[in-house]
Amino acid sequence: MIQRLSRALAASVALASLCALVETPAIAQNADAKARFSQAGVYSGPPDLPLTLSMIVAGGGPAHFKSTTLVGTLAGAKTKAEVAKLTKQFGAQKLQSFLTVFDFVVADSLKIVTAKKVTLPKQPKPDPKDGKALAAALYTAGVSDGRYNVEIMLDKLASHPIHVQVMDDIDAKYGRNADANYHIVLTQAMLDLKAAYGL
Repeated sequence: MIQRLSRALAASVALASLCALVETPAIAQNADAKARFSQAGVYSGPPDLPLTLSMIVAGGGPAHFKSTTLVGTLAGAKTKAEVAKLTKQFGAQKLQSFLTVFDFVVADSLKIVTAKKVTLPKQPKPDPKDGKALAAALYTAGVSDGRYNVEIMLDKLASHPIHVQVMDDIDAKYGRNADANYHIVLTQAMLDLKAAYGL
């Protein structure tokens, strides 16, 4: 009888521990897990690889990704107006830096993923040809506590450790200011897409 109770108690503790793990939010808010360019926590869960693949395909695919192609897919008929707005807001030099760094981010992420033997899924989700659906999915990926944060989105696309590694690589190649600029312009572009599509 005592043995049976002990086993039942052990099973209950194990179940409670499992439930606690499952219910723990994937957004970490502790002192050891901070975003680099904001006060947000970090997303510590697994990446949304079908969404990552959709974004890469929308930008021309792994071998031919271009941030300009991705912007065209996401903004559709509004692309010219969005590029003009971002150029006026940030200046041509910072916008060009953003596009250059974005191309590097995807190439570097794919290099890291290949080295780590992470297999991308065969099917992208959402449809990479549907700019509005992809913009909505990317925006939603960055929402935490009702607010959008680009660093949460990037954690969800690549995983937090890979996001950090890519930021270190940006810093080494282009400098920390270019890294910060990439995050700032991408944040604005995502907020513009949200407004344009009424997300």
